[in-house]
Amino acid sequence: MTMSVNITPREFAQQDLAAQMKTILDEVGIDPTSINVEITETIAMADPQRSSLALSELKALGVHISIDDFGTGYSSLSRLQGFPVDTLKIDRTFISAIDTDRDTKKIVRIIIMLAHNLGLKVVAEGAETAEQVNLLKQLKCELVQGYFYARPGDQAAAEKLLTSNREMAFRAAPTATT
Repeated sequence: MTMSVNITPREFAQQDLAAQMKTILDEVGIDPTSINVEITETIAMADPQRSSLALSELKALGVHISIDDFGTGYSSLSRLQGFPVDTLKIDRTFISAIDTDRDTKKIVRIIIMLAHNLGLKVVAEGAETAEQVNLLKQLKCELVQGYFYARPGDQAAAEKLLTSNREMAFRAAPTATT
């Protein structure tokens, strides 16, 4: 199981972000490989040199890095290629229209192909219908998030969701025979 942590522009601007992250991970005892740090495309491209350094420092901790809201900013593909990123998250504005607008579907397909050609995973944000999820599967999108799966909730709702998913995964797992 992984946990995603959104980094704000103010946090990302801090020179000791990686050191702070390491201190927190050490104090809490969390394996860095179970953390996914998310920064928006706009933050990453605001100061590409600083971003590259900060992302490299975070990556050295062992965390995974995602560019969030991809497609809404002004990315330079050459700069994106130079960042130590694991995942691109396609912004929900594209996903919400994937099943109703042919041009949007083409854009999503191209983003997925681009990410895969760069060796990155893809997350589609904001899927709300089975049709959207099925189209994303057809386009070879690895991960999908959105209201189709669950709405935001409190701690009790999150625990219930995790428990029910664990039980479903356990029932679906193959059983060993002797």
